[in-house]
Amino acid sequence: MAHTCNPSTLGEINFSVIGQYVDYLVKEQGVKNVFVNGTTGEGLSLSISERRRVAEEWVTKGRNKLDQVVIHVGALSLKESQELAQHAAEIGADGIAVIAPFFLKPWNKDVLINFLKEVAAAAPALPFYYYHIPALTGIKIRAEELLDGIQDKIPTFQGLKFSDTDLLDFGQCVDQNRQRQFAFLFGVDEQLLSALVMGATGAVGSTYNYLGKKTNQMLEAFEQKDFSVALNYQSHFLIYFSCLGFGVSQTKAIMTLVSGIPMGPPRLPLQKASREFTDNAEAKLKSLNFLSFTSLKDRNLEACS
Repeated sequence: MAHTCNPSTLGEINFSVIGQYVDYLVKEQGVKNVFVNGTTGEGLSLSISERRRVAEEWVTKGRNKLDQVVIHVGALSLKESQELAQHAAEIGADGIAVIAPFFLKPWNKDVLINFLKEVAAAAPALPFYYYHIPALTGIKIRAEELLDGIQDKIPTFQGLKFSDTDLLDFGQCVDQNRQRQFAFLFGVDEQLLSALVMGATGAVGSTYNYLGKKTNQMLEAFEQKDFSVALNYQSHFLIYFSCLGFGVSQTKAIMTLVSGIPMGPPRLPLQKASREFTDNAEAKLKSLNFLSFTSLKDRNLEACS
């Protein structure tokens, strides 16, 4: 999530806080791998030049602090996606990810793979991830079907960011590709524990901006086969926060409250979270001892709304 607000130029990206954001993720949340210009960062609402600069800032500010910076380079235009992929390689990113083009849609697996192959070829030295998010793209090609033989067409294919609630599809992805050592990164935060049981190797999600530490504790409990503790973390935090809302606007408001870093409003057509939502979220966060500040008003963050 890298789209933050500059009070003097609303709707523009405040690049100056990205370094602070990196430090917060590493020191306060224990998050050392980031996925840049995805859904929460509103990558597809940014211009190509903005996406390039955001990527540059994350790679530069994350150097010697973050373990991996993966850049989402998906776009409706193949040429733009290739440009972003090549740029990611030039600046030293650790990998690239691509969603399916969703206006003029690929109608079957082969057409989609042909598109992905051309993007991956623009950065032949970088690990390549497919970002499966059918609820937003409208592409209903099952991930399990897509993965069948994909490495023959895309040698740099490294794994999947699976942002869908179809756990049967996810389980089949894992089961049929165990020998290939793909990364299976799960993207539906409130279902993470179920995905871990089915073989997820990691997670990419919006709540880890402010629940990274708690989620790491859950992952540790799962590794130690202390499933009751892991379930307790899932129930008391991820499911609890799902009641607040996982939308981009809501996530930015919660992240601002928890971290004290002004995330700002989203860009149109999204609307900022309502005052009612922010007040309700602040009260719930206080009840969980998640806030280190006394109130939103005290931090003068309304200037970014």
